[in-house]
Amino acid sequence: MSAMPNAQTSRVALFPGTFDPITNGHLDVVRRAQGLFDELVIAIGRNPAKSELFTMDERETMIRKILADEGIDATVETYTGLTVDFARQRGATVILRGLRNVSDLNFEFQLALTNRAIADIETVFIMSGEIFGFTSSSLIKQIASGGDLDRLSPLLPKLVIDKMRTKLDRLRELARASDHHKD
Repeated sequence: MSAMPNAQTSRVALFPGTFDPITNGHLDVVRRAQGLFDELVIAIGRNPAKSELFTMDERETMIRKILADEGIDATVETYTGLTVDFARQRGATVILRGLRNVSDLNFEFQLALTNRAIADIETVFIMSGEIFGFTSSSLIKQIASGGDLDRLSPLLPKLVIDKMRTKLDRLRELARASDHHKD
């Protein structure tokens, strides 16, 4: 039987993800977790299997601003490599994961068991609010590519929508300039 942590042990939770972009669903999980841990670290990683909309620096800056504006007490850091290695380096006692729906459960369960086996770190799951059960960054990028970013206002912080609009406008300008040079 393992011993319970004493009062001197700091409970540090690492909430990893690409957060490209951060959604209101992510923020919902952060708000729900805030009082459960002594420190909450939002760890922005890179997934080579996904194409990035925002750079890691852009994501870090946006998330810091959103947290400050909303009075959420969490640390924001970026990392490369394995999440369990970063968790160990940061002194995290748990990895925090949000669950949107039952579809997430198989993948997250396998990941949690693997992390426990290879790094002896536990995973804590927090259910997102039901209104965020279908929200994913990939789906948001697909909707955004259609151009009507205002549709995303229930799912994304206003700052993220504004930054997406700026980025997409820039990409359209570059595409037009490229087409013009081909003529």
